[in-house]
Amino acid sequence: MTLPSSRHIRRAGHWSDARDVVTLSYDDRFLRRKVLSTQDGSRFLVDLAHTTSLDHGDAFELDDGSLIEVNAATEPLLEVTGDDLVRLAWHIGNRHTPCQIEAGRLLIKRDHVIRDMLGKIGATLREVEEPFTPEGGAYGHGRTHSHDH
Repeated sequence: MTLPSSRHIRRAGHWSDARDVVTLSYDDRFLRRKVLSTQDGSRFLVDLAHTTSLDHGDAFELDDGSLIEVNAATEPLLEVTGDDLVRLAWHIGNRHTPCQIEAGRLLIKRDHVIRDMLGKIGATLREVEEPFTPEGGAYGHGRTHSHDH
């Protein structure tokens, strides 16, 4: 039996009426070719032309035109707060660590080395479990990468 496939992504806000949902972690939302399972247990093949970063609210468009919504999975994160959030954000970014930026806090994936560094420069840290939707990379590429171009 041939699996349904998706070769196209519809970005959040540019589609409606998904038939099902797939919940993916931040790392799993960066893909090119992979078989995924939906909430109702259906499976489909993602076969994109290029490795693509997906956001919460995007959708896979299957060959038959139906849509599968992408939900961000709950993940173990570290909530970062403090008196100088801008400075803390700079240090996180300087280490090329994906970061979700909100008005009163930052969220990053749990990492004991980054946690130790942030604690030493005055951050208040708390372990949380929430969906992770970090800021996209510069220049519209969606994710940050190393400087090896």
